[in-house]
Amino acid sequence: MGASVVADAADLTPEWLSEALGGTVTAVDRRRVGSGQIGACYRLELEGAEGVPRRLVAKLASEDVAVRSFLASAYRAEVSFYEELAATVAVRTPRCHYAALAEDGATFVLLLDDLFPAAQGDQLTGCTPERAADAVVNLAGLHGPRWCDPALLDLPWLSAVSEDDAAGLGGAFGPAVETFVERFTGRLAERDAGTLRDTAGAIAAWVLARADRFGLVHGDYRLDNLLFPPAPGRGVTAVDWQTLSIGHPARDLAYFLCTSLDPGDRAAHERALVEAYHAALAWYGVKGYDLDTCFEDYRFAALQGPLITVLGCAYGTRTERGDEMFLTMAARSCAAIRELGSLDLI
Repeated sequence: MGASVVADAADLTPEWLSEALGGTVTAVDRRRVGSGQIGACYRLELEGAEGVPRRLVAKLASEDVAVRSFLASAYRAEVSFYEELAATVAVRTPRCHYAALAEDGATFVLLLDDLFPAAQGDQLTGCTPERAADAVVNLAGLHGPRWCDPALLDLPWLSAVSEDDAAGLGGAFGPAVETFVERFTGRLAERDAGTLRDTAGAIAAWVLARADRFGLVHGDYRLDNLLFPPAPGRGVTAVDWQTLSIGHPARDLAYFLCTSLDPGDRAAHERALVEAYHAALAWYGVKGYDLDTCFEDYRFAALQGPLITVLGCAYGTRTERGDEMFLTMAARSCAAIRELGSLDLI
């Protein structure tokens, strides 16, 4: 690492960028982008020598200094993904030009390709089955190349869920569900509240189940974390790797399909979409994993939707759009759990 870690956007100077990029930067224009609940993102327009990128996105630690230490594991996961894992998988993600993490993990910096004119998906609006197909094939590029790879278990910053972790999750998720139900009284359907409570009772056993199939799990693979090229182009790109973990790969698949598609579209197209994902896994060399088993894993994994939705609501900064998003995701994922019989598989 030639350049240091920067904790403030004001430190993204031409001098610092020249050292980080290994080329002379003579001027930089910075503009804040995104909501920045976990970190801060800036679009950089650069002037300088030949070979210096003209546009980049810089990701930095949260501007709220008080929360940085609590987010250290998330920062470490994203920096380590780009440094150690991105080149070993086939999922499309922005090219990383520079990555650095402070020793205490509380500050970091990433310089990533700006993928303009690709546009962020919209969790509220949802997406078409065609865009969903693009996203699930890209997701297989994360899972397939490192499918059940024991070397993943040796990475000190990346670990599978233990029994103690599962018990702690179960203890935290139940109260979070009750808080969610209370917050949205009158807006959350009664049957969805019931499904959330049933999910809370099963979550500790669920998170440990089917451990014979494991791999890299993005953890928050949804439309707001995907960049789509202008229609009719294909080639979605995944961003935001702070929630990376080891787990059952179908958790990403179910979370994406069950929270991104209107329930009617999901029910009509989910078999074909799982088939597309499964075919891509086979192309990456995954063997001994038939389509029927994959589809059952998808059904089983649908609890990822309520898990991430409720916890995200509990610990995120409250906004009007966020409330609408969490309600929409909860309704879609609860409908999927009921229709797929997910709780019967635990």
